[in-house]
Amino acid sequence: MEERIKRIVIYLKSLHILCWTLPLLVGIWSETGAPWTGMYAGDVRLTYGLETLVILLTVLCVPLSLKLFAWILKGRIDGAGIDRALHLYVVWSTVRVGLLFIPAVLGFACYGLLLSDKCLLCGLIALVASLFCVPSGKRLRAELRIDKETDL
Repeated sequence: MEERIKRIVIYLKSLHILCWTLPLLVGIWSETGAPWTGMYAGDVRLTYGLETLVILLTVLCVPLSLKLFAWILKGRIDGAGIDRALHLYVVWSTVRVGLLFIPAVLGFACYGLLLSDKCLLCGLIALVASLFCVPSGKRLRAELRIDKETDL
């Protein structure tokens, strides 16, 4: 059991690091002269559409990812057995990080394409929100109500 929890935490931490690294690499690449940097900066209609899309995605995904996990934890995971609970925890933690990854990477990509600070801000909001989802063994045990002493 202890080994499985450690593997789950390692997987979730690596997923979390990946979801931070990719948007930041896109932002750094666009700042260092990517061929697509500022490609659509003068297109007002496209800028308006993409900014609106990124803002709406951020407004929807950030609260959904933070609250959805609590609802799933209470509704499905609490009533399951330990093996099923661990599996569901991994699945829904992945969904949660994915929901935050979408506006983050899209915000940084649109920032590079449009040179729009609004898109960059939305990408940063999604990344900061993901800090509330950082996995740890202690957090996993607390959320699943696993006692270390009784499971050894």
